[in-house]
Amino acid sequence: MKTTLILVGKTTNPHVVALIDDYIGRLKHYTIFELLTIPELRNTKNLTPQQQKLAEGEQILRQLQPSDHVVLLDEHGKQLRSVELAAWMERRQNAASRRLVFVIGGPYGFSPEVYARANEQLSLSAMTFSHQMVRLIFVEQLYRAHTILRGEPYHHE
Repeated sequence: MKTTLILVGKTTNPHVVALIDDYIGRLKHYTIFELLTIPELRNTKNLTPQQQKLAEGEQILRQLQPSDHVVLLDEHGKQLRSVELAAWMERRQNAASRRLVFVIGGPYGFSPEVYARANEQLSLSAMTFSHQMVRLIFVEQLYRAHTILRGEPYHHE
């Protein structure tokens, strides 16, 4: 199964980019991983938050295939411990979907159409993180889940 992470907007902090790239390099030992970045909208001063969510949502939906299992990283989603995420990943890998797609939305969240298309929602924490940090935390947790599944010593109980 291929794992895809869709992001809205570039990661701008070069230190965060380096760390994300490091974990993506590690992930490639376990899974086929793809990072898709949707360009930020231009001239957002003239758009309401709802209009921004709708425009970003259209771009997100264009990247999805009918057979994808889509998981939104959303503050209202289900929270899992790392070992629970690993077990969840294992179940998803055994499912029929060809592609597992995680989506990190823009600053105002997701449009109703994106919520309607999603199969699930996960939350990384009850705390709020910047979009830049969420990207890093998520790829690290994805890597951690794969090492847990392989019984490797990266994760300690």
